[in-house]
Amino acid sequence: MILKRYILGLIIFQLLLVSCGSTKQTKSSKISNKTKIESQFRYYKGTKYKYGGTDRDGIDCSGFTKAVYKNAFKVLLPRTTEEMSKLGRKVSRKKLKPGDLVFFRPSRRYQHVGIFIGENSFIHSSTSKGVIKSRLDNVYWKKKYKFAKRILKN
Repeated sequence: MILKRYILGLIIFQLLLVSCGSTKQTKSSKISNKTKIESQFRYYKGTKYKYGGTDRDGIDCSGFTKAVYKNAFKVLLPRTTEEMSKLGRKVSRKKLKPGDLVFFRPSRRYQHVGIFIGENSFIHSSTSKGVIKSRLDNVYWKKKYKFAKRILKN
């Protein structure tokens, strides 16, 4: 009798564990793209810029974008801004959604990429300030903006 109650108790305990696990999966799959991106931003915020860098010791714009996509969305992007610019579909500035890649041409020599997070803002690795949040309507970025691409299937 005691053995039957013990076994029944174990079965109920296992069922509770399974049901708790499935609830967590449902909740985590509903986390918004913006929340996932902002979590990555907090992790990398202030990381200094380093050409060719790919981690918190120093990171460039494409390395940062690649890392955020891998960590937040499990999506592997190519390493360079040029290669990233060939992916996805173009999106008008008015229809940007969190997670869209925004591309700029700061000079003739190079391109720049960031990740739109909503409210006219994007995150990126700036050559002068490292990983920061900037606004698309900033005088500098507004002039240098070229296009945006949607990679994620929202």
